[in-house]
Amino acid sequence: MAPLRATIARFVELGGKLIDTAPTYGRAEEVLGQLIAELKLRDRLFLATKVSVDDRAQGLAQIEASFRKLRTDRIDLIAVHNLRDVDDELAILRDLKAKGRIRALGITTSFDGQYDAFEAVMRREPLDVIQVDYALDNRNAAARILPLAQEKGLTVMINLPFGRDRLFSATRDKPPPDWAAEIGATSWAQIFLKYVLSHPCRPIAIPGMAQPRYVDDNLGAARGILPDAAMRTRMERYIDAL
Repeated sequence: MAPLRATIARFVELGGKLIDTAPTYGRAEEVLGQLIAELKLRDRLFLATKVSVDDRAQGLAQIEASFRKLRTDRIDLIAVHNLRDVDDELAILRDLKAKGRIRALGITTSFDGQYDAFEAVMRREPLDVIQVDYALDNRNAAARILPLAQEKGLTVMINLPFGRDRLFSATRDKPPPDWAAEIGATSWAQIFLKYVLSHPCRPIAIPGMAQPRYVDDNLGAARGILPDAAMRTRMERYIDAL
């Protein structure tokens, strides 16, 4: 627990605000709730979690459990995870939002095979947020999902911004290229995150951070300039050639 406590404290110290979790991530909600309470940081954080079940009754139970585990009477965002039971769960979330128990609702996916269904829900349902996978080596969401989010004015959260670690595998033992200095990046993590952050939909990247040193490195991507269109193309060609 000690390194996790230090990680959260450092994250907030450097200006971090949003923490994304889910009931399906082991004990993540419970641990976060305990540490945030101990650090007295609830008012400085935007807490996002998910609902991932097969029917309405299960959804109601899981959501109430999330409130208890996170030790809060208001969760900032709850999203339907990977479109599971999406119609029933969105109905529950709309009711919670109307009652002021949540601030925003949305849907998530991290699978290309769900993109058609995901786009259909984006078009028919009133959403606040989407969460989708997107990375320098995984750009499929940029074809239709991200432009549609822009069109509808939705906040975009990006999961797997490091490409399921494929990017780190491809660049292992390689120093950052000379052009990294042009965007103020001093590590591969910052290069990968700056690419994600520079998409025109201005997404929120949610990399995993379990040690303070990862916080320092990842939040470094928020400093300095972001890649322009020409640099983004250069980055894509570099990675595609590895």
